[in-house]
Amino acid sequence: MISAGEFRNGVTMEYEGDPYVIVEFQHVKPGKGAAFVRTKVKNLKTGAVLEKTFRPTEKMPRAHIDRQDMQYLYNDGELYHFMNTETFDQIALNAADVDDSLKFVRENDVVKVLSYAGKVFGIEPPMFVELEITDTEPGFAGNTAQGATKPAIVETGAQIQVPLFINQGEIVKIDTRTGEYLGRANG
Repeated sequence: MISAGEFRNGVTMEYEGDPYVIVEFQHVKPGKGAAFVRTKVKNLKTGAVLEKTFRPTEKMPRAHIDRQDMQYLYNDGELYHFMNTETFDQIALNAADVDDSLKFVRENDVVKVLSYAGKVFGIEPPMFVELEITDTEPGFAGNTAQGATKPAIVETGAQIQVPLFINQGEIVKIDTRTGEYLGRANG
């Protein structure tokens, strides 16, 4: 059990039968009345973000989220197939479970498959990936506006914004949480 007074960002809890993760929290002590904890919580099954207020003494059970390393094998048009790298067991997930979490993941990359009470509800890609730029406009000499970017397509088909000096065929490092270009890949 966890009390609302112990809330921190990233803590998972069970609330009204669903698993939630705390996105933001704020302990509030008003001049009059009792203290309370204002939170933004994300439902791990639906992805919905809710604002909830709790008394600091309220207790909720912790939600135990299983994070299993699995290799992304392929997409057959309907289902996304994954393999447990230790037992070689395979599972297939539909597009609703995967959402857009695989937009920076290539076949054979290892991801974390998230499950709660035996039911898979999401995919956690690696935080950073190195992908090849497959399509972008060439940079122009003299076009050096500070911080200017252009769209580029990476090998997984996702679109990102890159600086003007990046060309097709280069390998870049990307933050999968934000889709942000971080720099050229080393090597």
